Amino acid sequence: MQKPMNNIAAKLRARRAEARTRRALNRAIDTAATATVRQELIAIAQARSGYMR
Repeated sequence: MQKPMNNIAAKLRARRAEARTRRALNRAIDTAATATVRQELIAIAQARSGYMR
């Protein structure tokens, strides 16, 4: 019975990590020094699966 709980915990950790990464990427895009850097960050974000902005 231990395995399903570990699976749930792992899914929650992964979901939180993905949210942290998404927020950090959004923050980087919002504070990019130049338009070129902003466009490159957006391209990186679009290449990631599940990116929503």
